[in-house]
Amino acid sequence: MYGSPPPEDLTSGTPTVTAHDEACGPSIQLVLIVGVSGSGKTTVGRLLADRLGWSYRDADEFHSATARAGMAAGQALTDTDREPWLDAISAWLDHEIAANRSAVVTCSALKRAYRDRLLSGRPEVRLVYLHGAPELIRSRLSERRGHFFPASLLESQIADFEEPEPDERPLVVEIDQPPPAIVAALTSLLYRAPEPAGALHERAAEPVAPTAGTPVSPTGEQWTLRWKGQKAVVVQLGAALRHYEVDGRPLLDGFAFDAPITGGRGQLLVPWPNRLGGGRYRFEGTDLQLPLTEPEKGNAIHGLVRWVPWQLQARSEESLRLGTELRPQPGYPFLLDVTADYRLGPAGLDVVVSATNMGDGPAPYGVGQHPYLTLGTASIDTLLLTVPARDRFLTDDRGLPIGQEPVEGSDFDFRTARPIGSRRLDTAFGLDRADDDVAVVRLAHPSGAHGVDVRLGEGVRYVQIYTGDTLLESERRQGVAVEPMSCPPDAFRIGLGPDVLERGDTHVLRWGIRAWRSS
Repeated sequence: MYGSPPPEDLTSGTPTVTAHDEACGPSIQLVLIVGVSGSGKTTVGRLLADRLGWSYRDADEFHSATARAGMAAGQALTDTDREPWLDAISAWLDHEIAANRSAVVTCSALKRAYRDRLLSGRPEVRLVYLHGAPELIRSRLSERRGHFFPASLLESQIADFEEPEPDERPLVVEIDQPPPAIVAALTSLLYRAPEPAGALHERAAEPVAPTAGTPVSPTGEQWTLRWKGQKAVVVQLGAALRHYEVDGRPLLDGFAFDAPITGGRGQLLVPWPNRLGGGRYRFEGTDLQLPLTEPEKGNAIHGLVRWVPWQLQARSEESLRLGTELRPQPGYPFLLDVTADYRLGPAGLDVVVSATNMGDGPAPYGVGQHPYLTLGTASIDTLLLTVPARDRFLTDDRGLPIGQEPVEGSDFDFRTARPIGSRRLDTAFGLDRADDDVAVVRLAHPSGAHGVDVRLGEGVRYVQIYTGDTLLESERRQGVAVEPMSCPPDAFRIGLGPDVLERGDTHVLRWGIRAWRSS
């Protein structure tokens, strides 16, 4: 009764992507890194080329001996002086493209006209802009030795520099972070970057700034991502996902620009998802006590990064990377570097949450995220839910696990689509998937005509389904929380499922959202 034909992907008009499709690499052939002298172009360019296994060229090599001597003498180049230099770089780009070779090239390209010369008619080239405060760049340049470009010419570069505009599709990376972190951010944003042909790029992923006289958002800066008919908004507070829509139809029951976050909406749950009974656990022979953030039930809940501002590391019109450091504190004396990547593309919205143990010893770790899905119905009761689970966790009145049971034949068996009805779910499920598979939780409109899939990939072993029955009365059962998790509730205390990150280890959690409709 509740079956439906194979869905059409609303994000691209193509069939459902497979796990293999998600593993493909960069789709561009050449990377052009721009910025003023002292922004770190050479260091980043060489590291990025090494990371990708590509060749590297510095555009300074294309200057004539006369031009190099003039700059060494403190003489700024004119547009006329730069003509042969731009011609030489352009010819080299065409040669590499014709030979089907991949490379990274660094170039100041101060003006829009220069970049147009290098990018126009070359869709194989992706622009990267190293962005930093002039004070930071001045400090770096004053310490540089052995380069023909003197620090005295920096001010002329700053005066001439025209920042890349949205229609140039720049990947913008903040330089106030170590070069390896910059390269990691670039690699993430370049990975499966959407093809430029035919894309409707409306604006870059810039903060949504309030107009004069309007209040500042309680969730900090807001970054808007756009790709074709998709739009997502990510906020600075906790790197939470505030909004996602496809073709004007909201798929998240999120929160407004001027509203606080309630019910965990869109929040990242690091370094543990769900509840931890009494906030107490034992690790490596030491008893640890966390603050009780769900005091009415005597639990610590949903980690330690939800209410801290995250830092912008890199952005483009369709992608964004934010980061934070989780420093040692009472109950969690460990040091983690955490990043969140959001990207729009043919497969919809992709999210990757990574954490690296930067401390001296091992650290317990879990991660999740808390989006609420909606299909625009007045209530979730009529929606059709599919969950590819093998078992579920039984819980006590504090929401803590007291056992597991198979879902087969029970009222919690959603392996085939069925209406949610009046069921009150706040239930953790163990997924029926191999490590290299992608499991899909599906929410379908009662008509079966359209819906949304939540892809659960690398690092996701459990999923929590929550029907919002304990939220504020006005918010109850308006959306369904589908929470990807690396470990079950109370994992630190009961020892089931948490990862132990050794020094230098990185954990990755990968999930996404895709809209569909029946053909």
